[in-house]
Amino acid sequence: MSKTTTAPHLVTLILLSALGIIPINIFLPSLPAMAAEFGVGYGVVGLALAAYAAVSACLQVVMGPLSDRFGRRPVILWGLAIFIVATIGCIMVSDVRTFLALRMVQAVIAPTYAVALAAIRDTTSREDAASRIGYVAMAWALAPMLGPSLGGFLDQMFGWRASFWFLAIVGIGVFVLCWFDLRETNSNPSSTLAEQFRAYPQLLGSNRFWAYSLCMAFSIGVFYAFLAGAPLAAASFDLSPTTLGLYMGSITVGFMSGSFIAGRFAHRFQLTAMLVWGRMVACAGLLLGLVLWAAGVAHVWALFGPCMFAGLSNGLSMPAANAGAMSVRPHLTGSAAGLASAIAVAGGAAMASITGAVLTPDNARYGMLVVMLGSAAIALAAALYAGRLERSSAAASRQ
Repeated sequence: MSKTTTAPHLVTLILLSALGIIPINIFLPSLPAMAAEFGVGYGVVGLALAAYAAVSACLQVVMGPLSDRFGRRPVILWGLAIFIVATIGCIMVSDVRTFLALRMVQAVIAPTYAVALAAIRDTTSREDAASRIGYVAMAWALAPMLGPSLGGFLDQMFGWRASFWFLAIVGIGVFVLCWFDLRETNSNPSSTLAEQFRAYPQLLGSNRFWAYSLCMAFSIGVFYAFLAGAPLAAASFDLSPTTLGLYMGSITVGFMSGSFIAGRFAHRFQLTAMLVWGRMVACAGLLLGLVLWAAGVAHVWALFGPCMFAGLSNGLSMPAANAGAMSVRPHLTGSAAGLASAIAVAGGAAMASITGAVLTPDNARYGMLVVMLGSAAIALAAALYAGRLERSSAAASRQ
């Protein structure tokens, strides 16, 4: 089914998505300087990362229903405005408590990514939505990879506040862009906000929604397992921190490549076909990694090469999974986007915890690959189940 509502330009959604993710880690190289200026321990100022992540996860569940009730445009514009004010506040503060409080307010920008995906789904078919989401996901992947490097450069040149000045200026620019380009895409808003929250059982009671959401959760779980296990798994290669960081970036390169392919070709294929093919790429790549380990291949790319396939797989399948989850209940697009994102974040965190619990210096290399493969296999099973449900739904509609 095609949509008639005017869609925002792709560059608007790409910049909005990048702004939604880069505040997470752009300031991390500045933590020692910030701790020294505030006169607190490194662990205290490090709460700026944990607090931000916790609040953003909670807001995912709230801002989706808000966008279904009041529209995508006001939720995104208000989120940007609050983010800009909180960011300027972070620049002006002189005590760590106020800074941490403002960092939590800053997290209002993170769920605008899910609302932007809802705007895409409002204005396109499922297959075209997967294609556009693929391009947007490239920015979502690239921004956190470049963020620490940019933050470190700004800190070295101008001090730690420069990263927040950068965020404020970019935030103002994106606000202006959204003001003029982001028209309202939600043509059928709900009558009350309570109606949206009461509608959550409709999503949670849908097998299709769970199939897509679990595919997202365990796909992200593959990535989180990699992040948690790669430093320990690569310890035997005696890499410098800088070199290790470059190798760990290989999975992001894979993700960007997969997102680009999805952006180019997703609209030509069945949504669930893209989903299943993507998950099969991850399983095949990780199985190859275990075969190389069993064969005694000790080269560093025998570890990180297969992980690139996992990133490629996520880039291929995540846009389709997002589009599928938002298509289950068309009148709940924003709620579905937020709830699916929250489930995905929870799944990723769970896989990271499992990885940290089971890995030891002795089993780290193959153990990480086994955990990643297990998560990828569950995601593949969810993708196959989604395909089965879609075929059953299509057959029922033809009768």
